[in-house]
Amino acid sequence: MKQRVISLIMVWSAVLSTLVGCDPSQETMREGDLYRVATTVGMVADIVRQVAGDKAQVQGIIGEGVDPHLYRPTSQAVKTLQGADVVFYSGLMLEGKMADMLVKLARKRPVYAVTELIDKESLLEPAGMAGHYDPHVWMDVGAWKKGVEAVAQSLGEYDAANAAYYAANAAAYMKQLEELDVYARQAIGSIPERHRIMVTAHDAFNYFGRAYGIRVEGVQGLSTESEAGLEDINRLVDMVVERDIGAVFVETSVSDKNVRALIEGARSRGKKVVIGGKLFSDAMGPGGTYEGTYIGMIDHNVTTISRALGGEAPVGGMQGKLSGKGHNR
Repeated sequence: MKQRVISLIMVWSAVLSTLVGCDPSQETMREGDLYRVATTVGMVADIVRQVAGDKAQVQGIIGEGVDPHLYRPTSQAVKTLQGADVVFYSGLMLEGKMADMLVKLARKRPVYAVTELIDKESLLEPAGMAGHYDPHVWMDVGAWKKGVEAVAQSLGEYDAANAAYYAANAAAYMKQLEELDVYARQAIGSIPERHRIMVTAHDAFNYFGRAYGIRVEGVQGLSTESEAGLEDINRLVDMVVERDIGAVFVETSVSDKNVRALIEGARSRGKKVVIGGKLFSDAMGPGGTYEGTYIGMIDHNVTTISRALGGEAPVGGMQGKLSGKGHNR
């Protein structure tokens, strides 16, 4: 009888130990194990994967074609975030509706904004947005390198034993980003100056425009929560007709209704305007594809814009890996 009681105690101890282990807040990283990282947008997930390498499992919660400005976490996304050992997000209010949740998560686990190392003096603060910076910094490859640096630094703090590994991964990846930056400057620079104007669904490309020397006009404001008025559309119709712009762009994560209204407005003025392609703005391409990586995303945008506006860029992009879908000419 005594032996049976001891056996039962041992069984219950094992069960209780397992139950405690299911609580993410009780888990710690063990040597040889992969720790879990949860991220918000795909652009953040991709650079974290590049830096973390084979030391972590990285899962993003905001998928392709999803607008982060309006995103509210699903029950599965909440479970992923709560089960993570480390959380990364973009910051600068991109994930505005997740602010309260990120604060709560930070009470039990490290939570990092990848934009924290970017010099505030270099951030754009558009008119009418006093106190709020433009969050779309990944559109400038040079600025996004600071995000890679922030990830390496943060992972090095969390997992100090592998800090040198993360730093080496970050350095290797940043060399690839430097090549991408050069390609973007060359391709956008090949567009005839008069036509170096890109019109898109919303103001997600201001850093892109500043970095690569192209004027950017968005039908909507920084956040897709704002509404484009008839006055905004008419202003852009005037510019498109006056500057003889033959192509405008839609975005994968934003409705195209305003861009199509602009095209109709130009047509009523006798000016034919086509959709020059679909750009990735607040979300990347499908997972498992080249366009579903940060480098592929920017390569696609640069190539699409350049070809549609009369510049020179190979249909396959910088590395010849683009599918070619969405590229004019």
